[in-house]
Amino acid sequence: MAAKKDGTTYEEIVRAVRAGKFAPIYYLMGEESYYIDKVSEFIVDAALKENEKDFNLTVCYGTDVTADDVINAAKRFPMMAERQVVWVREAQNLAGKERLSFYLEHPQPTTVLILCHKHGVLDKRKKLAADIQKTGVLFESKKLYDSQLPGFVTSYLRRKGVSMDSQAVIMVCEFVGSDLSRLAGELDKLILALPKGTNRIGAAFVETHIGISKDFNNFELVAALVEKDILKVNRIVKYFNDNPKNFSLQLTLAVLFGFFSNVMLAYYAPVRTEEGIADWIGQPRWQVVRNVIPAMRKYSGVKVMQIIGKIREMDAKSKGVGNTIATPGELLKELTYFILH
Repeated sequence: MAAKKDGTTYEEIVRAVRAGKFAPIYYLMGEESYYIDKVSEFIVDAALKENEKDFNLTVCYGTDVTADDVINAAKRFPMMAERQVVWVREAQNLAGKERLSFYLEHPQPTTVLILCHKHGVLDKRKKLAADIQKTGVLFESKKLYDSQLPGFVTSYLRRKGVSMDSQAVIMVCEFVGSDLSRLAGELDKLILALPKGTNRIGAAFVETHIGISKDFNNFELVAALVEKDILKVNRIVKYFNDNPKNFSLQLTLAVLFGFFSNVMLAYYAPVRTEEGIADWIGQPRWQVVRNVIPAMRKYSGVKVMQIIGKIREMDAKSKGVGNTIATPGELLKELTYFILH
């Protein structure tokens, strides 16, 4: 499910628009631009037919107009159509946006006003936020947690009539990360590359078409650390260091932090069976069997706590805190040495 604000979700907005229920104003804001783009594009396409857009769709940018310009455009009447749409992009830069409160006292009933505010949010303590919520829709698109990405992938593919193996889902999430626009783009590439009559994507197909190295990726790094395979870990770290375009330290740290955090949680599982641990940490059973339980046999709870602390330290160093010379590859080498020894 999309990030939500005060019970308003992406899905709820879509359902209402499909039913022909348009709000006078939609203020779409947040750190995750994917849903802001999707909601605004959906509203525009639902509100206007293609032949109505030439005269009834006004697109402007917050860097180029003021709130008064937007209000004047919103007060116009549609031409040979039931409604008009005024679409303001980069609304975070709109000067005088607090003046929109005056417009919302008597909004034009034949206008759908959409404002897209990316990489931030409207101050919810201000009068404008309350006025928007009272009159229309104030939607916040929040970044998904890493644990939510597999659900996004499977839901996205399901809507397209395609399924994906569990291992392939994890590989895609780890490789692409939490940028939903990029993630959706990579999934679309995989769908287009599927042979005719095929509707299931496996790990080997992902490796081939997304460019993930079969042997050198975060998925394999975790597996090698679980097995304490020093040679394989060092080979992967060297590959990352030698191929910086295929390596993101932040992504690798996020993957390792997520994994060892789950191992730490597993120690507190009320029932230490495969099913009990999987249910407790909210991970697929196959992943618990393949990595989590073996890691619990190789790493004590105290060591796992120390590893999590070391990952946090490397994350800080990667951002310049207490580090002026170490490269991302060197930081990963230091981290993996600490984990293994």
